[in-house]
Amino acid sequence: MQRNRLRLNYLLPVLLSYIVMGFVDIVGVSTGYAQRDFNLSPEMAQLIPSMVFIWFFILSIPVAILQNNYGKRKILLVGIGFTAVGMFIPFIVYTYLSLLGCFVFLGIGNTIIQVASNPLLQDVVGKEKFSSFMSLSQFIKAISSLLGPIIVTYLVTGFGNWKLVFVIYGLTSLLTGLWLAVTPIEENNSTIRASFKSSLSLLKNPFVASMVLAIFLIVGLDVGMNTNIQNLLVQRYDISLEDASLGISIYFTALMISRLFGAILLARLNNYRFLFWSALLTVFFLILLIISPTSFIANSCIFLVGLSSGNLFPLIFSLTINKLPNRANEISGLMIMAVVGGAVIPPIMGLLNKAGGIALSFSLLIICSIYVFFTYFILKNRN
Repeated sequence: MQRNRLRLNYLLPVLLSYIVMGFVDIVGVSTGYAQRDFNLSPEMAQLIPSMVFIWFFILSIPVAILQNNYGKRKILLVGIGFTAVGMFIPFIVYTYLSLLGCFVFLGIGNTIIQVASNPLLQDVVGKEKFSSFMSLSQFIKAISSLLGPIIVTYLVTGFGNWKLVFVIYGLTSLLTGLWLAVTPIEENNSTIRASFKSSLSLLKNPFVASMVLAIFLIVGLDVGMNTNIQNLLVQRYDISLEDASLGISIYFTALMISRLFGAILLARLNNYRFLFWSALLTVFFLILLIISPTSFIANSCIFLVGLSSGNLFPLIFSLTINKLPNRANEISGLMIMAVVGGAVIPPIMGLLNKAGGIALSFSLLIICSIYVFFTYFILKNRN
């Protein structure tokens, strides 16, 4: 009983770091408000999520190497610290440039958190429960993401200032960091020591490269949905920005439900079959979303896309690491580097929106989901 209690004491602050990780999704609501507040064009507005996700490409491998030398918990604390600092910037000074600066700090912090938290979670729960707890951690992140638009709506209605959300997030980050700082965690150091050369050389492995690309497209799909739901609902159905923001909450509600059930079902069902149906249904529901004739049907499709796609990231991540467990740090670095898809896909969607309308921009997400569907066959055939 004592051992179980202590293990839970280790687990809780690690899981709480996924709440801080979820703060990055406030970029969706922020993009809509910034576009209105600063009268931005679609492509300029989509630079905001790019400021977050470009750091995954730049810093993921260096962070993976640093956590070999200094430990995952210490590196995770650094990431939480960057997040806390960034959150206070737009509340103190609110300009387009200061908002970009906020999301630069948030991007750096979130990169560090994502590289360190997943291997640290594996240390706490063990390999056999990793897929299930990866979905649980993503469920916790989805709760955080879901609450963002709701908190913003409440702050606008009650206080007339949506930027108060940054203060709430900053204080929460500080408290999370303090809890983790006083929690000693025994880390697994049996993985091969990572270096730039060893990490990048893994990309020569076609299997690893295809899985890294899958993560790139999954995150691009997720961020593309998050940052363009408002555009879709406003442009297609002529509703207000505040009402369209609720579409983001619908999406994250679906992600939360999906990951909650994923945490339960992945411990009992065949993970490969789960991946097959999740990816296939994501393709189908995205097609329905594009052709939806009413906002009600569109919101229903948004919910179904979130429901079907919610476990794609933890499935690909955990299945790949379980194939090559002794390269966990390097694969974690490469896969979190691939989160840069969140910086690449939304600006392309912005350009496609400007050139041919919102339906054309969402067709890019269909292409992303089709590729993810075919990763089932790649994983299934990997010995």
